[in-house]
This record gives sequence, C-alpha cells and structure tokens, in this order.
Amino acid sequence: MEGIKQKRRVILHVDMNSFYASVEAALHPELRGKPLAIAGNVQERKGIIVTCSYEARAMGIKATMPLWQAKKLCPSLIVRPPSFEHYRDYSARMFDVLREFSSLVEPVSIDEGYVDITEHDDHPVNVASKIQEKLMIELQLPCSIGIAPNKFLAKTASDMKKPMGITILRKRDVPSLLWPLKTGEMHGIGRKTEEKLNRYGIVTVGDLAKADVYAMKQRFGINGIKMVERANGVDGRLVDPEAASDHQSVGSSTTLSHDFEQEHELLPVLKTLSEKLAVRLHRKELVCLAITITIRYGDRKTITRSRKLLNPVSSAQEIEHEAVRLFKEHWNSEPVRLLGVSASQVQTISDAVHQLDLFTLEKEERNIRLHEVMEEIKRKHGDRSIFRRKDHKG
Repeated sequence: MEGIKQKRRVILHVDMNSFYASVEAALHPELRGKPLAIAGNVQERKGIIVTCSYEARAMGIKATMPLWQAKKLCPSLIVRPPSFEHYRDYSARMFDVLREFSSLVEPVSIDEGYVDITEHDDHPVNVASKIQEKLMIELQLPCSIGIAPNKFLAKTASDMKKPMGITILRKRDVPSLLWPLKTGEMHGIGRKTEEKLNRYGIVTVGDLAKADVYAMKQRFGINGIKMVERANGVDGRLVDPEAASDHQSVGSSTTLSHDFEQEHELLPVLKTLSEKLAVRLHRKELVCLAITITIRYGDRKTITRSRKLLNPVSSAQEIEHEAVRLFKEHWNSEPVRLLGVSASQVQTISDAVHQLDLFTLEKEERNIRLHEVMEEIKRKHGDRSIFRRKDHKG
C-alpha cells in the first residue's frame, strides 16, 4: 500500500486572485481594501474593465464591462491603467516562490501555474497553505489553490473557492460535484462547444461522462475523447517545466549553498544559468526579446530586473552578456542566496525571422544590423525558414 501511495500524483493549480489589481495594491498600499479596476483605456466612455478587485466585484463590476457602466455601479471606483512591466516582474517572482516547493512547476499564464508536489514530504494541504502564506508575506499577493491527482481536477478545484481558497478534488468526488453541472461550466469547454454538445443531447457534465467515445470522436475529433475523459476526471498530462508559449517566460534559477558575497563567485553562476536557459530555448526553437534576472539576498529581499532587446537572442553568450550587464547594474554588493535568469517575450524562430523581414522593409537604415542578426539565426538553426519567408514576399 505504501508503494501505491507514493506513486499517486499530487498536483497543485495555483491561481492568483485578481492578479493585476492585487499587484497594484501591493505597489500602492493605499489601494488595499478599496474598489479598484484595471482598464485598457481610462477614458470613461471607451474603457473596458480588464480585471478588478474583489471589493469592486462585490459591487457587481466584472471583466469586459464598459468603464462607464462600472462607474455607474460604483462612483467611488478607482481606475488604473495596466502596468505590464510590474505584472511581469511580480509574475516572475511568484513562480520563483513556487519553485522553492518543487522543481516541477509549469506556468500556463502570467498568473497561474501547476506544481507537482508528489515527492514532497509534507501533507498537500500544508504545502498549499505555506505557498499561500509565502506569497502573501513576500509579495502581498492572494491566491487560490486546487489540490488533485491531475491537472484538470486541480484547475477545477482552484476555481471553487476564491479568494484565498484551498480545495481538494479527488476523482471519486467527480460524480457528485461535477456531473450535475452544465457542460459550459467545465474547464476547457467554451460557448460554441457547449451549444454543439447540447444539439447532441449532452447538457450536463454527467451526460458528457457517459457519452459514446466513438461518436464523440466523429463529431469533435481527438478533442471529443479528451472531453469525455475530463468529464470522468481522467487527465494523463504531466506537469512540464519546459512548456512555453508566447505569453510565458522561460527561466532557470538556483538557490546557492550559502550566501555568496564576491562577484567572481556569482558571475560563473550567471554563466551556468544562461547556458541552461539557452538549451531550453533551443529545444523549443524559441528566441526572446527580453532578459530578466532575479537576485534574492541573504535577508530574503528579492529584486527582479529586465532589459528589452533590440533584436531576438537565444545563444548562451548573448543571454549571459545581458544577464551580467543587468547584474552589475543592480547588485547592491550584499550577500546573494538565489540567482535566476529568464527569457521573456518569447517567440518561435520563424516568427522572429518574419518580424525581422518586415522591420527591414520599414527601416532600411538598419539593414546591415538586421542582416547580421538573421545570419546568426541562420547559422545556429538552419536557413530554410529564412529563405521560405523571402520566397513569400512576392
């Protein structure tokens, strides 16, 4: 029995509560406890609510609501424009905290991610509580956490109690908790899919769980099979730290064995982290347009600093060059306990080449520099994608 227990996966889904608004409140303590909205355009008639605090939600305000309507519901509503640099900074720091509890952390967006704690010695609820507490103490950010044997159930669980909830969802709970719900309430099913399911007489998650798999595959392809599996609480996906997408950063960090106080001790660490990061980018065929470093001092104070790049990079030498520049600019000479190097604004090599080509057409005066960058990409990753793009210019 002990062997079976050890093999059962335990996955957390950590979902930050009202992330943008929470970051603003962390940066500006005077905003805490007040109705706050983040809007893409602060002009009253044109703005749309991106997100809002729970105090604002209590007044009936919600995402995508026009700003004029929100102001009508809550005249005292405080409106702030988004500050994406700060959000990316806090996101990187949030994932650094998660990696202190497990090496298996998979970001899925700027404010949520999966953590596999199967090998953790502590009880899952205790781990989740410690994560919540650490995020609140160090970053002043609230989160909800789902605990389950797989990703789908963990994601579903994290939505059940907000804000600051911790919810366990076991596979045996699925019939009683999920099956009575409408299919549109199941994670991963949008409005159009729900309408199509309803046309086939599949109205509840329970209907979906009992649906004929062959018929579902005929109607929805491979996604039909996955929907039936999810409705039965089945999800075999592993937590993959290597997963990357356009809105994610790819990073590498390490907690040092003791506080390092000398530059000649710290620079080799940045070199190693840059090399690891380059390998991960290469595996995913990605380049990046920004480099971020994280420095955690011996007193636990943590800073994150980023630099936007003129052109995409992916090599260890280029990453190390930017990381060292950032480090020398921002290190305060105090003892360091953790270092991290991350690549953000990630994109595929082919997309980067395509954007460079367009940029070349618009900015002829930079042709030489862009040519050098494209030649470097070609040398490292092959030239077929570059020539293919040129063939399509017409």
